[in-house]
Amino acid sequence: SINMLGSSPVYCTMPAVDIQRAKEFYTQKLGLKFIEIPGADTGGMFEAGDGTRIILYEREASKAEHTAATFSVDDVEVIVDGLTARGVVFEQYDLDEIKTDQRGIAVLGNIKAAWFYDSEGNIIGIMS
Repeated sequence: SINMLGSSPVYCTMPAVDIQRAKEFYTQKLGLKFIEIPGADTGGMFEAGDGTRIILYEREASKAEHTAATFSVDDVEVIVDGLTARGVVFEQYDLDEIKTDQRGIAVLGNIKAAWFYDSEGNIIGIMS
């Protein structure tokens, strides 16, 4: 059987109303590295771990009610504390399946997760 995409890196692409504002958020608050895309003046690419990337493109405001990207981290609590110190605000959920603590961390079985909005209104998750 052919392993179609199982070993291929995956990138996520998300909209940004203001690329410069998004660039500052992703580099200064989240600590990702900005990568210029030659000839593309309406977007940007940000490098994360293991060669993965987030691609942002400029467009009018849109509304996604779901998590657009999720970072896999070793320790959600350490990351939440670090991002909170940089001014990132974590979402609070009190749903049947997801209940967050005062820091915005949910425990889902043996997984811990938290969510926040980027500067452009996209929901970003972190999970360990």
